[in-house]
Amino acid sequence: METIAWIGFSQGFFAAILMLSKKGLNVSDKILAAWLCLLAYEFMRCAMDYRVYGTPLLSSSFLLFNPAFYLYSRTLVGGTFKLKPVQLMHLFPFLFFDGCAYLLHETYRLQSFMVPDEHLWFRVAFSLASVISWGVYNWATGQLLLRHRKRLADEFSTIESNKRVSWLVFVVVSYNLFCLSGIAVALLVILLKLEFPLSPVYTYSAMLLMAYVLSFYGLRQQTIVMEVVPEEEVKEKYQNSYLSDQRKSEIQALLKAYFDRTCPYLNPELNMTRLSEALQVPKHQLTEVLSTVFSKNFFQFVNEYRVEAVKNRLSSEKNYSIEAIGYECGFNSKSSFFTVFKQLTGMTPLQFKKQLEE
Repeated sequence: METIAWIGFSQGFFAAILMLSKKGLNVSDKILAAWLCLLAYEFMRCAMDYRVYGTPLLSSSFLLFNPAFYLYSRTLVGGTFKLKPVQLMHLFPFLFFDGCAYLLHETYRLQSFMVPDEHLWFRVAFSLASVISWGVYNWATGQLLLRHRKRLADEFSTIESNKRVSWLVFVVVSYNLFCLSGIAVALLVILLKLEFPLSPVYTYSAMLLMAYVLSFYGLRQQTIVMEVVPEEEVKEKYQNSYLSDQRKSEIQALLKAYFDRTCPYLNPELNMTRLSEALQVPKHQLTEVLSTVFSKNFFQFVNEYRVEAVKNRLSSEKNYSIEAIGYECGFNSKSSFFTVFKQLTGMTPLQFKKQLEE
């Protein structure tokens, strides 16, 4: 166990140094570096506990992970979010319970967790704070990531993998599964008096794996550049929309005429900002018309044109490869081309081509 702790300390500390030396350092990188430093501290503390007490003291790592996930996600996908000194209050529960664990010498023993001694209040308060922190912060993080995916579909016609932050979604899901399994094990040990001596090893091994994942993907993650309109502003615009039915019809006709005449969807870099500038129509009005009139988001609207262009080229041209046609029709990668085509037609481009030849 002590070996795991020192490996975790080394990983967190050096990963934080690498993160701070990253080219194009931004706020999310700084938060992740700080998070990795705190993880390194948590591992070092565990190793020192083994030297002094023979077992780790009560770990408040849950109270560190929960706000760290939220703050990192918010700075990465939240657009204009800026870190302020007052937001360090998110770390207060972690620091409070960590300090109290040392003052009270409260060790990590689930079997004696509910023993009615003088420190029972602390263990109960610690448990409630951990569960509440987990529920509140992870719900907020999930909402952030869901809104981010919706904004991507409203803003871009081609969505690169770094903008999807799928790795972060995977980490959040994995972390929540870990938390649920940890809570289940804790309840079994506390209520049924089961022996589970590997609980610190389980917890710190999971933390070590998390440190590796955060280091690897955090270093690769690029800055997500997109104009983000606050959700409250979007709701207000929709509720107080001044778009008449006639104006919506005009924008609808303008959109269709522009796409039929100039084929802007052939440009894989087409986004809502460029379309707005070309049509001289505010982005929120275009988004509203797409949503209320076409019942589509921007990504769906553009890629339907691309798929139709591919279908027409496949039926009329025999000398081009399927991939070449996909690129010429506005797709920027083979994977996105095949994925979108199958979603909209129910078959792959190759299956569609073979169907035409029958």
